Amino acid sequence: MRVGFIGLGSLGKAIARRLSEQGVELLLWNRTKEKALELGLPVADSPAHLISQVDRVFLIVFDSHASEEVIFGKDGLVEGGVEGKTIIDMTTNHYAYAKLAYEELKKRGAYYLDAPILGSIIPAQKGELTVLVGGDKEKFEENKAIFEKFCKKIFYVGPSGNASKLKLINNMVLGGFMQVLSEAIAIGELAGFERELLVDILESGAGKSYLLEVKKKKLLQRDYSVHFSVDLIHKDLHYAEDMVKDLGAFSLSLQNVKNAYALAKYLGMGGEDFSVLVELYKRLRTQSP
Repeated sequence: MRVGFIGLGSLGKAIARRLSEQGVELLLWNRTKEKALELGLPVADSPAHLISQVDRVFLIVFDSHASEEVIFGKDGLVEGGVEGKTIIDMTTNHYAYAKLAYEELKKRGAYYLDAPILGSIIPAQKGELTVLVGGDKEKFEENKAIFEKFCKKIFYVGPSGNASKLKLINNMVLGGFMQVLSEAIAIGELAGFERELLVDILESGAGKSYLLEVKKKKLLQRDYSVHFSVDLIHKDLHYAEDMVKDLGAFSLSLQNVKNAYALAKYLGMGGEDFSVLVELYKRLRTQSP
């Protein structure tokens, strides 16, 4: 069974490599063709060309605008003929877009699974990601065996749009926790303590978490090469703000956390791993010590 795969950023490339290692025959497409060629797998000329040769496509791009272009734009999937085919969108999307994409593809006789991923490069390499899936349950069951090749936990959550809502709720916690860890470590360093000691204490106390576990090496080595970028978490929190507003709900923290990443973007950190936020707080001073 040949499967299409679109989007070879840091996480997409890790998932594609994992699927290939697990025996899935892939046909790739990426906006920057060189990134696709690096994997040594067949590469299509366009999304339209790709969908004409497969029955299902996995898609993971930067945001809903990019997803819309790939699916519905010029030379997009729909121009290659999507009737009877399944598009599995692992992008962290705006929840309203995920619902709209499902409805638009249904009109064309195609199927859309809203399937955002929890986790980043390291769990992807180990096949330990978590996926949230919304859409037709029958199509979820048809594709579950493929999800099992790179995901440890798989949640079917009902209609399309639900998975994106849950992913945004998760990333409210993710962004907030990275922000408070970064703030605590930076303030601790400014107070005269070594980062190694601070991380050890947080790991043994209130900061103990999966996030600190996977970011510990980066924080200690000051290595901010991207696994999950400032740009991405900022985008996700912007989508989460829309969700909170549309629900008529209220958050005391979301806007402030999003603004921390917005400032990091403004200062040129957008393309770095979001753990770089610790360096932002070291630069922010209200007065000279």
